[in-house]
Amino acid sequence: MFCTTNNTYYYSLLVTIFLVLTFVFPSEGQLSATFYSNTCSNVSTIVRNSVQQALTSDSRIAASLVRLHFHDCFVDGCDGSILLDVGGNITQSEKDAVPNANSVRGYDVVDSIKSTVESSCPGVVSCADILALAAESSVSLSEGPSWTVLLGRRDSLTANQAGANTSLPSPFGSLDDITSKFSAVGLDTTDLVALSGAHTFGRSQCQFFSQRLFDFNGTGNPDPTLNTTYLSSLQQNCPQNGNGATLNDLDLSTPDTFDNDYFTNLLIHKGLLQTDQELFSTDGASTISIVNNFANNQSAFFEAFAQSMINMGNISPLTGTQGEIRTDCKKVNGS
Repeated sequence: MFCTTNNTYYYSLLVTIFLVLTFVFPSEGQLSATFYSNTCSNVSTIVRNSVQQALTSDSRIAASLVRLHFHDCFVDGCDGSILLDVGGNITQSEKDAVPNANSVRGYDVVDSIKSTVESSCPGVVSCADILALAAESSVSLSEGPSWTVLLGRRDSLTANQAGANTSLPSPFGSLDDITSKFSAVGLDTTDLVALSGAHTFGRSQCQFFSQRLFDFNGTGNPDPTLNTTYLSSLQQNCPQNGNGATLNDLDLSTPDTFDNDYFTNLLIHKGLLQTDQELFSTDGASTISIVNNFANNQSAFFEAFAQSMINMGNISPLTGTQGEIRTDCKKVNGS
């Protein structure tokens, strides 16, 4: 009886000590909104001002920076690996992967932001965190929602071009394929639909959807889910054997504003990419009800998008002593 009571006492004591230590010394892998409070308290302002300045000369940059963050996080987590050029121990860059080459942009803006941050807080803020902050600023400055960005990521020492070629969702993929790629990084169906809503601003090249216009799935006919008036307009802008790099608004109504028009466009079959329209036009898909909700309730979309960006930003970050804080986002320190 004495031994049982004694063991219970010590067990309770150990649990209490563990809880206290957990509170005082949080997990190394935990990101925090106040991570730079004592080391670079103005980093959010620096990033926001830099994005705002970039927008004055490039209306596309907001959407591009959000996409850059997305393409980083889906390959080995949010670690800034997409920013690395070939050189030193980097023999293959994610920049040159099929989904990124001649498509993903905004690297120069990230370099500029990093330079400004380094001038204020040298060796403190990671490139991965700059991507996360730039994405939030890009959305909020485009009339979209704002959210508290969790920080504390460190930068990768490696790049994974093969992973970029296989892990990133393809604009030609089926809904099942896209869903499985989101699931593989811990994101659910609501995350999929909400994050797809980032296509409410920005542009896409003809090469990423032209197969829908003339020979969908080898049928010799256009994609039957495309609004016929919209189809005619796209065929004029993207003729067969034309310039595959020609840009088209992802949201034909408000291409530079972050709103829920992307979803209202899907309801009238005016989704530009195959993967956009399939969210609404795939029979029996669980995504349909979410699209309807977001199309009819912009606040619901904004709330879900903000949470999904936080969820995405939590994909396998390097923290603590992992990785490094790059002084130049394009290369590993010392290379």
